[in-house]
Amino acid sequence: MKISLKKKLRKIMWVLLSAIVIIIAAVMIFINQKSFGKAPSGERLERIKKSPNYRDGTFQNQNPTPNFSSDKGFTGVLYDFFFKKVKDLRPSKDIPTIKTNLNGLGTEDALVWMGHSSLYMQVAGKKFLVDPVLVSASPLSAFNKAFNGAAAYQPRDLPDADILILTHDHWDHLDYETMISLKDRVGQVICPLGVGEHLEYWGFDKKKIVELDWDEQTSVDGFTITALPARHFSGRGLTRNKSLWASFMIQSPTGGNIYLGGDSGYDSHYTAIKQRFGAIDLAILENGQYNDAWKYIHLVPEDLVKAVKELNPKRLFTVHNSKYALAMHAWSEPLENISKAAEKDSIHLMTPMIGEVVHLKDTLQTFKKWWQ
Repeated sequence: MKISLKKKLRKIMWVLLSAIVIIIAAVMIFINQKSFGKAPSGERLERIKKSPNYRDGTFQNQNPTPNFSSDKGFTGVLYDFFFKKVKDLRPSKDIPTIKTNLNGLGTEDALVWMGHSSLYMQVAGKKFLVDPVLVSASPLSAFNKAFNGAAAYQPRDLPDADILILTHDHWDHLDYETMISLKDRVGQVICPLGVGEHLEYWGFDKKKIVELDWDEQTSVDGFTITALPARHFSGRGLTRNKSLWASFMIQSPTGGNIYLGGDSGYDSHYTAIKQRFGAIDLAILENGQYNDAWKYIHLVPEDLVKAVKELNPKRLFTVHNSKYALAMHAWSEPLENISKAAEKDSIHLMTPMIGEVVHLKDTLQTFKKWWQ
């Protein structure tokens, strides 16, 4: 009996060990897909090591930034994400959209939001794309799909662009399939330090890629584009912060400043940016996918208002909402909150639908509260 029991235990142990080995192998195969990108190496890594924002083997925020501000920790937050019920987490009806032909906008200064943080802009005769994520915002395309109606735009709908700006390498800001579609259709790519490694690995021409550290700038066709701090993190796989994250200021040759806030929690950089650049004609800030548990790396509603007041832009447009459910709040809550704050504090807020053309020189253009 004892020998038989030992044999059974030994068999169970071998089965468990085999299962563990198979799971580990499957995970390794999965995370080594090309879509996960590549960590910086060679000359790029040597440049990164010289950055004042790179310490102890990773990029760092300006101030200490905990991953989670609550006592739940990662497992608690993960449990809430998968099992906590949130009323209206996803819309019950299709998101209203307008399918604008982006190739037919002529030469006017215009902005078209394609949902989440994906933007197409025409400014001073140049075509910009910002964080275009049009296929998948996660490593599993079937996981966390776009809201019904919110995926009107696909890579084939994008015009060839003069300038592509990427704020960081998270899946919901850097989409492999969209990048593959664009790699031969953009003139210049501007991104934070380290992100260029992904792009080269995916076939982008190295000569097209300009990687910037915070407070570095580049000139493209008369535009001055400056990479600025943000309070966030990076990573597409199991390691974090091997590439930088950033916000950007776009200074047009015809005058005017457009600030792209990227993903960021609240910090002192908003005041510093205002002091440095003065008048900001348009601020594009994240608003959505927030949670008190990660308030240091995303703008919760009260901090968004605080950041807007410190930047004091002539006009405000908020993104990072209305396409994916990445946080535990009702899908329309971000727009409802900022709309009420704008009315209270006289903020010139623009709330276009996905695909609706924003005429950047028309300061009297009005928008519906389409989320209500």
